[in-house]
Amino acid sequence: MKNIFNTRIKARLRKNRQVLNKNIDNFFGWVKGAKLVELKECNPEEDPVRPELDNKFRTGYGRKIFGVEYQGEIHAVMCFAYTNAIPKSVEELEKLSTDAFLQTAMRDQSGGQIAIAYTVWSKKKGGGKLIVKEVFKKIKKSNHLNRLVTLSPLTEMATNFHERNGAKLIQINETTQNFEYKVM
Repeated sequence: MKNIFNTRIKARLRKNRQVLNKNIDNFFGWVKGAKLVELKECNPEEDPVRPELDNKFRTGYGRKIFGVEYQGEIHAVMCFAYTNAIPKSVEELEKLSTDAFLQTAMRDQSGGQIAIAYTVWSKKKGGGKLIVKEVFKKIKKSNHLNRLVTLSPLTEMATNFHERNGAKLIQINETTQNFEYKVM
């Protein structure tokens, strides 16, 4: 009797594991078909980090917007500035990215050597981690970028997000903090 009971429990566990794995695959299935795209604009009101920055700022000198697209819909967004130094504030980010852009325009190059991610958000579970991974791949393939650094708010959520995704804290500023993702 005990053998029959154990066999039934084992069969039930196997069945539950299969159902659970299938549900997880369906839940994150969109991740496999998603791709990184450059955006001309985004909806700043959706940005939980820096909603005050308009599209003119986000696409200004040396700044770009990237999104993770799946079936024609954007599921995560990350905004960047290309600089040659690490900014401590949004105002400094604007100056450094404009300066790097103008310097490279004079020399016919691609932009600053450091990609500064200053905002990221996700509309779907797994999107934030996916966009960090995809942007990381893009930077590794780049000829002119050698660092990926953030300009993050001083929040526990930002700290936890970057540390979970493998970044190291490099400095804490008055209103922001900078994390660096290893590019090698």
